[in-house]
Amino acid sequence: QVQLVESGGGLVQAGGSLRLSCVASGRTFGRYGMGWFRQAPGKEREIVAAINWDGSVYYGDSVKGRFTISRDNAKNTVYLQMSSLKPEDTAVYYCATSKIPYSSVLTTSQEYDYWGQGTQVIVSS
Repeated sequence: QVQLVESGGGLVQAGGSLRLSCVASGRTFGRYGMGWFRQAPGKEREIVAAINWDGSVYYGDSVKGRFTISRDNAKNTVYLQMSSLKPEDTAVYYCATSKIPYSSVLTTSQEYDYWGQGTQVIVSS
């Protein structure tokens, strides 16, 4: 049984930083891509960042230059370092693991099969 558990969300002022973590279990972590998605109220879920098995990364346009995704395979953990946060970054953030191993960087939700429960990020102005 694959499980993903996110942590690190919270309330932060605009311009501040947060680091999200996602610990995975039940799968050989290092073989699979990982993604961070977010969903704001009334909006569709969108890709924030993704990292594949060899460390290649992708960032959504709205977070380029502000967010950094990384992974520690020894700890089965993927991170999302968020800096220069804006009120529009307010959302529930989800991590997910890709359906197939050893893939290129995957950027759509349909390519991920297991999801965490989400962690709320609120950025106040």
